[in-house]
Amino acid sequence: MQTILLVLVPVLIGVVGQLFLKKGMSLVGQFDFGLAAQIVPQFVRAFTNPWVLAGFIFYFVSSLFWMIVLSRVDLSFAYPLLSLGYAVVLLASFFFFREPVSAVRWLGVLVIMLGVTLISRS
Repeated sequence: MQTILLVLVPVLIGVVGQLFLKKGMSLVGQFDFGLAAQIVPQFVRAFTNPWVLAGFIFYFVSSLFWMIVLSRVDLSFAYPLLSLGYAVVLLASFFFFREPVSAVRWLGVLVIMLGVTLISRS
């Protein structure tokens, strides 16, 4: 149980990073690669958005915690547990961004959770 909690720390920090990136990119707007002259300004807008920057910081911190996990846990055990992030992102997207989630997506997350349960029992 302690090992699973250790793996959950970088997973949850990464989820927060993903949510911040989504929030930031929702404010920045959609990238349009049709006009080459717009590519650089679009990236500048994205990388100067505080939500996007916070998202990258959270990803970096998540990577630091992941290094701790890798120093203590078998990769073949820890890496599949990263898929818990899919479930948490789906839930967070549903509640925070009001994104529609189809029954097929819920079923997919259920299958992922079943896989995580099987791996965690090994």
